Amino acid sequence: MSRLAQTEGLTDIQREILSTVRDFVDKEILPVATELEHRDEYPTAIVEGLKELGVFGLMIPEEYGGLGESLLTYALCVEEIARGWMSVSGIINTHFIVAYMLKQHGTEEQKEYFLPKMALGEIRGAFSMSEPGLGSDVSAITSKAVQDGDEYVLNGQKMWLTNGGTSTLVAVLCRTGDAQEGVAPHKAMTTFLIEKEPGFGEVRPGLTIPGKIDKMGYKGVDTTELIMDGLRIPADRVLGGMPNRGFYQMMDGVEVGRVNVAARGCGVAQRAFELGVAYAQQRHTFGKPIAQHQAIQFKLAEMGTKVEAAHAMMVNAARKKDSGARNDLEAGMAKYLASEYCKEVVEDSFRIHGGYGFSKEYEIERLYREAPMLLIGEGTAEIQKMIIGRRLLEEYRTQD
Repeated sequence: MSRLAQTEGLTDIQREILSTVRDFVDKEILPVATELEHRDEYPTAIVEGLKELGVFGLMIPEEYGGLGESLLTYALCVEEIARGWMSVSGIINTHFIVAYMLKQHGTEEQKEYFLPKMALGEIRGAFSMSEPGLGSDVSAITSKAVQDGDEYVLNGQKMWLTNGGTSTLVAVLCRTGDAQEGVAPHKAMTTFLIEKEPGFGEVRPGLTIPGKIDKMGYKGVDTTELIMDGLRIPADRVLGGMPNRGFYQMMDGVEVGRVNVAARGCGVAQRAFELGVAYAQQRHTFGKPIAQHQAIQFKLAEMGTKVEAAHAMMVNAARKKDSGARNDLEAGMAKYLASEYCKEVVEDSFRIHGGYGFSKEYEIERLYREAPMLLIGEGTAEIQKMIIGRRLLEEYRTQD
């Protein structure tokens, strides 16, 4: 493993898992990632390989067929996978968030039904909060579910659904009550567990997944809309069995998702540094490798420092969550710093490559288009700063 981004205090099992994942990335992902990305092709063979490694069940408890590992182990694996191809880590992230929400909030029947199949990758998860006019204002959700006997009828349109086509289980947040004076909007939202067929078009009666959204980067993974028109869902597919708890369940999932996005930023930044430092030693100008020019050494110094700092904050946020403590401050800081530093490290590596960085033959071109997604995924930088600022004021509140 590289000297940068090492993690102290890991167990032998954690080190073995990370070594196995890194070998898989080096042999099975890096050699094909750029070609698949340029074709916008779903990485079926890579996903099947990760299923065999048990990555889809990494944090699912052993009693449900998973490996029962910590968030830290998972985040470090995501860092390695994103180093190979960030889109693959996105495929796993959405699955992981749904599995985590089921583990933390699901009824026993829901856990027993879904988690063993999710651990094997037979059921693949996606989750959906965002809507076309929503942005970061989750309280403005308009998708609605109305109870009709032992069922709920769902109507509405969702947006930016990662794994929308390939998933077979989607956790969807809908409004289940009308706005009332004195009642906060987030107390009238419910998470529904919607099973569906993979693919596009009408994937079950009342549920349509249109084709993939064409994106600047983050290709390979399918990003879609989700349209509900009279979709009927049994009441026993309300997450946790009780309505109006969906907002808290989703925020819990997003909190660990932010650690995941931080890990992705760390992985992409680490790969950009590897590419930059290698190219700087190969490319000659004025009779010597450009790595010997002070200006390039300064860039490498800044890049390496940012990779280390982002990794340290990501590890701290994961360990805080694993301890059972509240970690929204740490997760927000880690996501904010890692995504911003990722963008800066990728851009510096791009600059080191010069004109060649603009060529699709070079891997840094792909990373340059992938990094911006991390600036908005699981909450923009501005949202993270709002969360961080509010939590700091709670911690440092002065007496009136």
